[in-house]
Amino acid sequence: MKNIIIGTAGHIDHGKTTLIKALTGRNTDRWEEEQRRGITIDLGFTYFDLPGGDRAGIIDVPGHEKFINNMVAGVVGMDLVLLVIAADEGIMPQTREHMDILNLLGIEKSIIVLNKCDLVDEEWLELVEEEVKEELSGTFLEHAPVVKVSAATGEGLDELVNTIEHLTRDEVVQKDIHTIPRLPIDRAFTLAGFGTIITGTLVSGTISKEDTLQMYPIGKECKIRSIQVHGEDKKECYAGQRVAINLSNVKKKEIKRGCVLAPPNSMKNTDLLDVKLNVLDSSMRVLTNHTRLHFFTGTSEVLCRAVLLDKEEIGPGESGYVQLRLEEEVAVRRGDKFVVRFYSPMETIGGGVVLEPNPGIKKRFQENVIEELERKESGSSADVIEMHVKGHADTLITVSELAKLTALSMEEVQKDVKELEEQGMVLVFTMRKDIYVWHMDSAREAEHLLRKALEEYEKKYPYRYGMKKAEIQTTYFQKIKPNVFDKILEMLENQGSLKRVDEFLCTPEYEVKKDKTYEMVSGKLLDTFKKAGYDFVRYSEIDCAPAKKELKDDILNILLEEKQVVKVTEDMYTLAVYMENAKKKIQEQLSENPVITIAQVRDMFSTSRKSAKPILEYMDSIKVTKKTGGESERVAYS
Repeated sequence: MKNIIIGTAGHIDHGKTTLIKALTGRNTDRWEEEQRRGITIDLGFTYFDLPGGDRAGIIDVPGHEKFINNMVAGVVGMDLVLLVIAADEGIMPQTREHMDILNLLGIEKSIIVLNKCDLVDEEWLELVEEEVKEELSGTFLEHAPVVKVSAATGEGLDELVNTIEHLTRDEVVQKDIHTIPRLPIDRAFTLAGFGTIITGTLVSGTISKEDTLQMYPIGKECKIRSIQVHGEDKKECYAGQRVAINLSNVKKKEIKRGCVLAPPNSMKNTDLLDVKLNVLDSSMRVLTNHTRLHFFTGTSEVLCRAVLLDKEEIGPGESGYVQLRLEEEVAVRRGDKFVVRFYSPMETIGGGVVLEPNPGIKKRFQENVIEELERKESGSSADVIEMHVKGHADTLITVSELAKLTALSMEEVQKDVKELEEQGMVLVFTMRKDIYVWHMDSAREAEHLLRKALEEYEKKYPYRYGMKKAEIQTTYFQKIKPNVFDKILEMLENQGSLKRVDEFLCTPEYEVKKDKTYEMVSGKLLDTFKKAGYDFVRYSEIDCAPAKKELKDDILNILLEEKQVVKVTEDMYTLAVYMENAKKKIQEQLSENPVITIAQVRDMFSTSRKSAKPILEYMDSIKVTKKTGGESERVAYS
């Protein structure tokens, strides 16, 4: 099932909120002031199910010029936009600004919704449709389908839903759920009994309950207490969903719109950005050096100064390389889209794409600076290498293989891999013969898969220390070489993502279950071994009913792991203290006499020959004794 986010755009009072209510049956105006004034001030959210089964979240964004910052925040994560135009008024100034913003932020899929068709006659409707098509000619909306509706009467709504279904099914690409999770926050509030709640559109990755993420730019780590998607409690949420998340360790007053929730150390705060900035054809402004602007990206709005790096000015329809010097820190990633508005009066003048999210201060008109930004814009060899690394998620790829695939020298590849490692894009495992590279997205997905597998195993087998390392590799990581897999496990253990108990792996917080069943079975085993002394009983003959054999075996393994019990020989076990005592006595005997026999051991422990032989075999296994010529004789191991 695809998770679709649909947004509305258009001039104030063209019926966006009414249209959403007609589609979903819900009113998205949350605030009393919005309902009183009849305009959308803040973002409103709801959802509806498409005929094919996909669930579409829908965002109602404000049309009023004063609330354009909320409109920009609403565009985050949108797959499809309904550009709503009232049939009785046609395209208005705010409609054009919304179109410009959608274009600058990279929205590709759109439906033109001619609303309020019940208010006009057929002839007028044809004129308006013609005017709209003329106005959109040459824009990114030129080929967008046009649907005529009346949100008030319900006319044309079925056709609109079918058009949405067709576009989202055939043309909207599913978002990447395996990459770094990023949640730009558009609202934070407190709920009695729960604490801090945040909402937003998850633009990439997956977030799970109990995950520890970081709040940027404030730098606080916070744990995910609970997740809701469209009002339903979920264990996980995925890219493309509208989510509400209950956080611990962070207060509502610390969070503001523009904060981003992402994994620790996956992003870096910055007050400098290198960008490619395009000034709109329709702009009446010429951008000059050091112009003060409002900068919008994700849900952030920050004031900044634009330092033009390659031009004296950037006029309408022109573009250039610019360093934005921000008045507050933000956290963004390379490739993020942005919009800039003039400081005063507030009007949209352009936007573009972030080329470098963590640059140093740059001087103007430096040839090497401009060359570097051109490389970043067109895609560097490091980008190509990253793509290849990402394509080898289940095997990892070596530096030498990358050199062959890219036709670059080993030195060039190593330099690019190091750059990607420093940016947190890849992990590097240096082995004796080669260097293996793993994409961070692949590592996160593998860690997520491993944790899920371990949690399920721990639930199914609560009396085991975890899953055997060998079983994990053959089940989930069979294409990764064992020595590389060991390095991956070492890394996960060091960062606290898993716990290792000898050959077993488990989640960090897991402890074996020690309930009444455990007490009953372990008590029966320990009591039997204690009473038997050195006249060992066969383990298979010990009855621990009603516990099944598999459960009895699991609890025996716990006793072995805790060194309360030792394995003497096949199907024979005893208390560890007994064999420690036997070891001391045998060592004392050997210090007086260089040879010890089975008969002597039998007499020493007042047992049978049948039990004395396994005692000596056990002493051989722990290197206390070793065989001489005769089967029944031992000497000290040296």
